[in-house]
Amino acid sequence: MLALVADRSSTSGVSLREAPEPQPGPGETLVEVRAVSLNRGEVRRLPARAEGTIPGWDVAGVTAGDTRVVGLADQGGWAERAVVPDDRLAELPDEVSFEDASTLPVAGLTAIRALEVGGPLLGRRVLITGAAGGVGRFAIQLAKRAGAHVTGVVRSPERGAGLEELGADELITELEPEGEPFDLLLESVGGASLAAALTRVAPDGTVVAFGASSPEPTTFDVSRFYNRGAPRLYGLRVFDELVRHRSAQRDLGLLVSELAAGRLDPQIDLVTSWRDADTALTALMERRVAGKAVLTVD
Repeated sequence: MLALVADRSSTSGVSLREAPEPQPGPGETLVEVRAVSLNRGEVRRLPARAEGTIPGWDVAGVTAGDTRVVGLADQGGWAERAVVPDDRLAELPDEVSFEDASTLPVAGLTAIRALEVGGPLLGRRVLITGAAGGVGRFAIQLAKRAGAHVTGVVRSPERGAGLEELGADELITELEPEGEPFDLLLESVGGASLAAALTRVAPDGTVVAFGASSPEPTTFDVSRFYNRGAPRLYGLRVFDELVRHRSAQRDLGLLVSELAAGRLDPQIDLVTSWRDADTALTALMERRVAGKAVLTVD
């Protein structure tokens, strides 16, 4: 079969070539992949991957029984065929395209799990850093539907275009350390942004850290955090959360149903063939993608 495999001689870090067929084990399903979406985390790790390995977490395609599915793979998704754990698969109705569905696993599941940490959101103040990214766009929509007042942090006003239509009540370009507190802060930048979040969290609020796009270390006055009352700093890795809550299939099913009903916008900004993966990977890492980038497998 063909696959995008790790290749350090390639500009993008991958090349399309023949690869061994995956072999599903107990509790796993072989999926004929139709579309995959890209995540900055997996793309950023490409230089460290062993030569010849197949990256890829988000897949949408068809099983041997012609069932349309979306799923979260451990790796190996950027291929004609991929193995996905059964408990991380959800069925797709015909009205949901493979391209739209492929955006859901990592970004959508991360948004759901991060918001769940904060508890009921009705009437609460939620702040989302990296709001223009894939996780941020899903989190804005889900938090707003849950009744929250949503503030998004973006690098520039241009990056924030369209986020108010998704449900953001307010957009800012920097989270300052001083100001009104938030009940829940979804933090994916790190550095000074995380430090500011720790001083802007409400006395009984929560900061959920799930990424670190900034290369800066985080330095903060710890007394300004613990003297606020009883706030929490919660570290979230979506794969661990799904194991802990056994919620992948349920969460994916919810996202699919919201997508099918037109209540969730996948926010795809770029769709191209995996034969032109270099273009998509470069655009994503240069932050020229506002939302999700999707590769079709043809």
